[in-house]
Amino acid sequence: MVPTPFKRIDPQSLQLKETVVSINRVTKVVKGGKNLSFSALVVVGDPGQKVVGYGTGKAKEVPAAIKKGIEAAKKRLRKIHMLETTIAHPVTGRFGAGLVLLKPAPQGTGIIAGGPVRAVIEAVGVPNVLTKNLGSRNPHNAVKATLDALAKLRDKSETADMRGLALEKL
Repeated sequence: MVPTPFKRIDPQSLQLKETVVSINRVTKVVKGGKNLSFSALVVVGDPGQKVVGYGTGKAKEVPAAIKKGIEAAKKRLRKIHMLETTIAHPVTGRFGAGLVLLKPAPQGTGIIAGGPVRAVIEAVGVPNVLTKNLGSRNPHNAVKATLDALAKLRDKSETADMRGLALEKL
């Protein structure tokens, strides 16, 4: 599947909040021993503007890895289509072995999600949604699958154009 191109969003104009999804200690075995470093998976988003992105960073210390992850996430921001309080329709997203199901929920339900999926949903600012992680529980794949699902959401005008109908008939 070819990834959908998305327009670059300027992070300076947004009120971004950062969430660290996972931190992993990684080692590289070299001639002199083991080189220890840290890898951080970070999700950033502006709930008011419905914008979200993710990034990874690697460094010798955790704070430096998180900072690199935030900078990478700001370069990958994308706008999400949704209704006032929930998403428009059920959708599944896949990345690798990760499979995430997102379903609309009535007002007052809240975010029913776990771990990495919750971080992405909170960052984008969806107040009511039901989710289920059906595939791999790997945080990287879960975040990417959730973003794939959110990217598949369509607004009414887009759906009407695809079907060749007037917006009122939808």
